[in-house]
Amino acid sequence: MNRARIMKPDTIRFISAVIAVLFAAPAFAGGNVATGETKAAVCAACHGAGGNAPITPDYPKLAGQHEDYIANALHDYQKGGRKNPIMAAQAQALSAQDILDLAAYFAAQPSNLMFKY
Repeated sequence: MNRARIMKPDTIRFISAVIAVLFAAPAFAGGNVATGETKAAVCAACHGAGGNAPITPDYPKLAGQHEDYIANALHDYQKGGRKNPIMAAQAQALSAQDILDLAAYFAAQPSNLMFKY
């Protein structure tokens, strides 16, 4: 005798909720590139338009950097883990969402970094 196993409604709801969270999570994570572009206007004063043309070699190119690298760097400036008075002051004013938006924007920019091997 072959009996079909029927799932309880609570089990079905639980599995549906887990699947929904797994598929929705990327939509709620990360920053907004367009919003980051607006917020990055102040960054251009030192890092150049799109983060590709720093005013001196001492300032890094931000364009094309990994999103998590930029976000972690900004958090480190906020917490004092990275020491630079200009960046520390700039980072203090940023919210968590600002950081995500800026990181998304700079990561999305084409980079003109030259690598030497």
